[in-house]
Amino acid sequence: MTIKTLERETAIDKCAELAALVDRYTDGKGGNYHATAIDPLVFVRCNTFKTVQEVSEPLLGIVVQGEKKLALNEELFQYGIAQYLVVSVDMPLSVCMIEATPDQPYLGLKLKLDPAQLCEIIAQTNPDNDPKESVRGWCVSDANPPLIDCVIRLTKLLETPQDIPFLAPMIIRELYYRLLTDQQGEAVRQIATSGSNMQRIAEVIRRIKAEFTKSLRVEELAEQANMSAASFHRHFKAVTSMSPLQYQKQLRLLTARQMMLAEAIDATQAAYRVGYESTSQFSREYSRMFGAPPIRDIERLRVG
Repeated sequence: MTIKTLERETAIDKCAELAALVDRYTDGKGGNYHATAIDPLVFVRCNTFKTVQEVSEPLLGIVVQGEKKLALNEELFQYGIAQYLVVSVDMPLSVCMIEATPDQPYLGLKLKLDPAQLCEIIAQTNPDNDPKESVRGWCVSDANPPLIDCVIRLTKLLETPQDIPFLAPMIIRELYYRLLTDQQGEAVRQIATSGSNMQRIAEVIRRIKAEFTKSLRVEELAEQANMSAASFHRHFKAVTSMSPLQYQKQLRLLTARQMMLAEAIDATQAAYRVGYESTSQFSREYSRMFGAPPIRDIERLRVG
């Protein structure tokens, strides 16, 4: 047995302990996401096959029981126990839990990543590492045993709430260190590296999110990123796997869907509120993204 195979089996074994802890703090009620007393830590539990579409902020996500598919634009990844996802910039994702039953629910956790804390650790551990060419803003990788150990210790702090204020920040710092020194460390590093292409693209993404109902002027966005239009387009696609216009479109459609669900407005109102001038174009693009026209999709979600 190779060292890598042994590490993988050890990490999977450790996830059984972590799954028991997550199961204890999630009772299947109150939706899929369960906040904890540790502010950036959220547990995930899903008892049925389910697809969730959302705009994800920078985070670490670990599967501890079950399996899921992740779709970003036209790229698809499938991953399971003792594997993790790192999202480096705000990203519209479609996540499907494909192994989830009431008896054997999908269990996982998410940890919001803090660029300021990452930057501090980078400065202490490897300050002279020059930013490299743009890397993709998301990656899936095997979790090694030390990383799982770290997450177990963080989760166990929920048993002793009085220890959380002092010990949780220390363990989270260790988690960041483990991520930075792992095989996907470059993607994590660029979240916080001043002047990196990913950081400049992340700033543009924040602007697109804030102004997503307005017409997009790629030249202005490129100027903000201090790049030529061609260079900006190339770096944006390298990080997000889509063009700025595709990114804006997905934001608009996700927001419209949330509005129709939460506010009981119709497709015409939702289309205009998120910046569409043509309702027929909105319906076409909505159907392409969600697999059904707005009315049918919203009815399906309410029944589900």
